[in-house]
Amino acid sequence: MTNEIKRPIRVLVAKVGLDGHDRGAKVIATSLRDAGMEVIYTGLRQTPEMVVNSALQEDVDAIGVSILSGAHMTVFKKIIQLMKEKEMDDVLLTGGGIIPDADMKELNEMGVGRLFPPGTTTTDIADYIKNWVKENRSF
Repeated sequence: MTNEIKRPIRVLVAKVGLDGHDRGAKVIATSLRDAGMEVIYTGLRQTPEMVVNSALQEDVDAIGVSILSGAHMTVFKKIIQLMKEKEMDDVLLTGGGIIPDADMKELNEMGVGRLFPPGTTTTDIADYIKNWVKENRSF
């Protein structure tokens, strides 16, 4: 089912855990805003619980997690678990950073959306989110 998007797409961009490198997340947040989306940037050192609670409060269409710390398997598993518990089945969980291909595949099988490695264009990320929301969210 294809939906016409009648309001800006809302995306929460988060940095989870002790990873203090936020330049990439800020670049993504700015590029998604430039692509017409409303972006909520949570800042550094968020917990999975904080991310999911913020996403619920902000009524977002997508959550984007930037992770460079190597804790991606733990972080994404916990966020997807919390999203399922809160019945957030129509919210995209995506992200990017330093994530090996085999781990990306395993996370995708768990329900995490496409994950983006360094070097991905911001246009590819914005297009993916727009297309996913158009195909999976009701407006």
